[in-house]
Amino acid sequence: MTKTREFLKKLKPSPVTAILIGLIVYLWFRPPAAVDDLAYAAPDVPALPGKRLSDLRGKVVLVNFWATWCPYCRHEMPAMQAFYQDNKAKGFEIVAYSIDKTQTEVDAYLRAEGYTFPAPLASNEVTAAFGGVARVPLSFIIDRNGIVRHKIDGQVHAGRLDDLITPLLQAPMPQALPPASSH
Repeated sequence: MTKTREFLKKLKPSPVTAILIGLIVYLWFRPPAAVDDLAYAAPDVPALPGKRLSDLRGKVVLVNFWATWCPYCRHEMPAMQAFYQDNKAKGFEIVAYSIDKTQTEVDAYLRAEGYTFPAPLASNEVTAAFGGVARVPLSFIIDRNGIVRHKIDGQVHAGRLDDLITPLLQAPMPQALPPASSH
């Protein structure tokens, strides 16, 4: 009996070990994402039904590539939905391009989960315009002037959305170009 107790006592993790295990579990379920700061014109590709990305100029747009079968994509979507609800009236839009096979399965997933942002299928034209989509999730943040400002290779979360998008939402609306003179 005493030997068994001593053996079990040795298996009890120290506080440092418990913290390390907790950190590993946290990173496993929220892997770090690489964020690149960019500055180039967003491609003008189909976005929403009857609209292209250029039609969304004046809004800050999160372009997200995802799939219903991707666990990291599924994990980031509640934060995306909450941010969308809180900021849509401030000029924020999401275009969540799905790489699934059919729009029917995407729509069923969105409906079942209660997500309200648009999620069209990603065409070859769209994925090529964004440099190819080798893995998901992959996101791009476009400012009000149609400039891609950030690329997020990996899962987004509420803090990252707030840090990267809120400053762009606070920037002034772009001014319309004056009409060309007819000299």
